[in-house]
Amino acid sequence: MSERTIDRPPPAPRRGALVRFFAYLRTDLRAALAFTYLILLVLLSLFAAVVAVHSPLAQTPDILSPPSAVHWLGTDDLGRDVFARLIHGAPMTLYASFLAVCVGLMIGLPTGLAAGYFGGWLDTVISRVIDTLLSFPSIVLAIAVTGALGIGLTNSMIAVGIVFSPNIARLIRIQTIIVKGELYVDAARTFGMGPARLIVVHIVPNAIQPVIVQVTLLLATALLSEASLSFLGLGVQPPQPSWGQMLARAYGYMEIAPEQMYAPGFAILCTALAFNALGESLRTLLDPTRRRSS
Repeated sequence: MSERTIDRPPPAPRRGALVRFFAYLRTDLRAALAFTYLILLVLLSLFAAVVAVHSPLAQTPDILSPPSAVHWLGTDDLGRDVFARLIHGAPMTLYASFLAVCVGLMIGLPTGLAAGYFGGWLDTVISRVIDTLLSFPSIVLAIAVTGALGIGLTNSMIAVGIVFSPNIARLIRIQTIIVKGELYVDAARTFGMGPARLIVVHIVPNAIQPVIVQVTLLLATALLSEASLSFLGLGVQPPQPSWGQMLARAYGYMEIAPEQMYAPGFAILCTALAFNALGESLRTLLDPTRRRSS
């Protein structure tokens, strides 16, 4: 044996993102509660037909009745069970939120990557378009796009996603410019790596972390946007339940049955807070400087 083998401990494997995330949940009570709430909400959405005893569309003679043993959260102005409509409205609300964010990512990510990587006149044009879209109030722009696409949940959430895309594009553009100037990117370019592979292999993995945080926060904004558009009659159409539509119907009876607004309003509040809390925790987890300062 020409060279003696020295016994060394094997290098510690890098923990995956999910492992680090669940380990972080044990140290952050707020994030753990938010994550648990969202998991329960997803489970309720998947098993809504089992959890809700009554049909969300069935009408009874009991109109605007208070909570009771039969109807846990009472009935609405058409005698429908509020608890059943709340549970069956959760899948619609979650679908709307994720659809809006996915549309925003599909538009914003490639646009921001192209502007940040190639620069020049392309960056100038895209940046001016982003600035123009950001100058409009988001809800007004969403209403305008919904009016152009047509009334309905899918169209309204596509409109919200279009409104989200400038924020995502601007964020990924800045991160792309930062990562593009790193030495390992210059080295990869020197060895002949093309722009497409360079973006996929080096730019996106190192620039995506702030976007992940932004996406989590945008889920809360999409939830509120869906509730607002459904409240205005531009989102989910009757008789399908949604939390925003429940608020809209309860608003007309606020003086004689104010308890009708409590359930959907509290559900919207808790879900938006959960998304925001999870986003703040992800920001702390993915940003080493914030993690050290905390």
